[in-house]
Amino acid sequence: MKILKFGGTSVGSIQSIQTLLNILKNEPAGEKPVVVLSAMSGVTNLLVSMAEDAAIGKDFTADLAELERRHFDVVKSLLNIQNQNPAFTRLKINFNQLEELLQGVLALRELTPKTRDMVLSYGERCSTLMISKIAAQYFPEAIFVDASEIIKTDSAFGQAKVNMELTEQLVRGFYQENSGKMLFVTGFIASNDAGQITTLGRGGSDYTAAILGSALNAEEIQIWTDVNGMMTADPRLVKKAFSLPELTYTEAMELSYFGAKVIYPPTMIPAFLKKIPIVIKNTFEPQFEGTVIRHDCKASNLPIKGISTINNISILNLEGSGMVGKSGFSGRLFSLLAREQINIILITQSSSEHSITFAVQPADAERAKALIEQEFELELLANKLESPEIEANLAVLAVVGENMKQTPGVSGKLFHALGRNGVNVRAIAQGSSEYNISVIISSHDLAKALNAVHDAFFVQLTKTLHAFCLGTGNIGKTLFKQLNAHSDFLQEHNGIQVKIAGISNTRKMVFNADGISLDTWEDDLQASDEKADLKEFIQRMKSMNLPNCVFIDNTASPNPIAFYEEAFKSNISVVTCNKIGNSAAYSQYRNFHDTARRHGVDFFYETNVGAGLPIIRTLKDLMNSGDRVQRIEAILSGTISFIFNNFKGDANFHDVVKTAQEKGYTEPDPRDDLSGKDFMRKILILARDAGYAMEEADVEIENMLPQACLDAQSVDEFYAALKSEDAFFANLKNTAEAEDKVLRYIGKLDNGKASITLQMVDENHPFFTLSGSDNIISFTTDRYKERPLVVKGPGAGAEVTAAGVFADLINVGAN
Repeated sequence: MKILKFGGTSVGSIQSIQTLLNILKNEPAGEKPVVVLSAMSGVTNLLVSMAEDAAIGKDFTADLAELERRHFDVVKSLLNIQNQNPAFTRLKINFNQLEELLQGVLALRELTPKTRDMVLSYGERCSTLMISKIAAQYFPEAIFVDASEIIKTDSAFGQAKVNMELTEQLVRGFYQENSGKMLFVTGFIASNDAGQITTLGRGGSDYTAAILGSALNAEEIQIWTDVNGMMTADPRLVKKAFSLPELTYTEAMELSYFGAKVIYPPTMIPAFLKKIPIVIKNTFEPQFEGTVIRHDCKASNLPIKGISTINNISILNLEGSGMVGKSGFSGRLFSLLAREQINIILITQSSSEHSITFAVQPADAERAKALIEQEFELELLANKLESPEIEANLAVLAVVGENMKQTPGVSGKLFHALGRNGVNVRAIAQGSSEYNISVIISSHDLAKALNAVHDAFFVQLTKTLHAFCLGTGNIGKTLFKQLNAHSDFLQEHNGIQVKIAGISNTRKMVFNADGISLDTWEDDLQASDEKADLKEFIQRMKSMNLPNCVFIDNTASPNPIAFYEEAFKSNISVVTCNKIGNSAAYSQYRNFHDTARRHGVDFFYETNVGAGLPIIRTLKDLMNSGDRVQRIEAILSGTISFIFNNFKGDANFHDVVKTAQEKGYTEPDPRDDLSGKDFMRKILILARDAGYAMEEADVEIENMLPQACLDAQSVDEFYAALKSEDAFFANLKNTAEAEDKVLRYIGKLDNGKASITLQMVDENHPFFTLSGSDNIISFTTDRYKERPLVVKGPGAGAEVTAAGVFADLINVGAN
């Protein structure tokens, strides 16, 4: 036979009770399960509220009327009219008794634990009575059973301890006397030897089911709730949490203790002792298999089974030389707290014995501190102990799984995920059984930590990057288009999901922690009421506190650079196509790289030098593998490459530059390219990445523009000056053509000296055949001495630059 327990949501409405009855009807013919029921959802809280109101003299009659209405509405809807009066009568008797009890509390202005248990018992009594009457229409053998008659406990009201030997005798005797009946039993409640009502603790209806299952040697205990079994994490905090098909008793106990509210921790003890499987099922999706908790689970390839949490705890730190080598100190400390009924959630002690840290509920923290100061008064006066310190607003995160004991690197993976996301660990605890590693962190970081750890351990799921994007010009728009087009491919082949959590241009900004749709991002940004504010954008990015966070700078503005260091210090990676940060003062360049490394995040800027070409990555790979760069030669301006490749025949320089800008090849001000300043930044970045501590002034630039063009006050004035200098540029072109040469603007880094010059090269030069807007770079190194390593390809344009940013973003995900 089976025990079926239905929770509050399963009996909380007319529709859910109908579903419950359908589940019972689908049980195999001839089988009569024992049905254990909770109070209707919200009723226990309502009873607590009424009792507490009565104790302080407040009126409770409105809540009592609401309680009656909820039960009477169910009876009217689900019970035949001829059967309603007996049910109404029995329920009314219960409500009258409850009212008398509450009037007594009101008169005395006192709510004792014993009275509180009596008040709370009416939730299960009323729901079970009501449902047993409704069920009798389909199962004539259905009877109502008050569990207080068959489950006996001590007198610890509110958290009573069950007398298992006596209870099992009473349960078996009652079951035999009522063989052939379908028992509908109240969960949660019991009684002491004097017949006074006790309760088994919040969630104790699960315990009732386990007690009955153990006493009757049930084949299976089913816990029907409102979720699809036990999950890898709290689905309210981790959207990617999924149901676990099975767990061992130990794993389920660990997960339940650390906050997985699907099942009440003591529930499993009676089942564990008798090796009875417990099945967690969903009343609202009964066909789903749910989670089976059993003695002998099949082998799993998962290193952990789940991640559980206890939010809002406090820790006490006790340290001092008086603890070192002092036998019995811990016993004295924890015996004191046990006597005073202070529950210890977690304990950790340093191997030096110099300090002990333990976690308690916040309500117990100050009392625990006062008790310790009183107990250890002499040690404190002698300065052998420091005064206990309390830290509040903390949470416990625990990873659980039996496979942890045979899987190396579990703790490394846990701490890497936390560290990379800037989650500080205040204390660590792990038992020698290795079923559980628990860490104490800030409550503020809990959701971020949960998601980061979940992504790290469940590799079959996609990892989520949360990106905050600055700039919606050509590159920004193209990046969004590429991300949208390749999102399915990314998830399938790279296991990465990119959510755009924030977008800002110079006018407006918009945020969404669940991800801004890349189909409607322009409309969403336009409709936003938030005006663009760079400082506020950064603050929001930090305060949203999302895991695996990336700041993407798709601008050419100096303003965002000031916030890079702040992002790194907040454990946020930076991906940028903005060259200004890396090409300003060397001290800033060094600071950015050092800060990113110290905080374990990425700083990727491949597009600073060659748009989407793998130039930075190639150089870093050479350096990291121990090679030494002797010389770099390059054409690194796709803009200038395009201009000189099209500046031939009858073309004039002004028109070719204008065309380059229209195609998106130039910076907003083309002089940044033509003055060599943009090229200088690229050579400077390469030089620094090659290990040279160079400044801007160390790069020699041959200027190709006449002074009048450089002195122009605006872009329009620049084009006018360029037009007037047609003869100058025509002379350069004609000279080169007369000698069968082409114009090339070439940068060179040779033994720590950098220069950029306009050269005329013939067909024997490797840069002669360069076409379109292509870039080319040759690395001469100790290994590539005779034949340099050459990288060549498009070096300008929104498509290839956005693709470079895209690649950097994916590399953050890979890390």
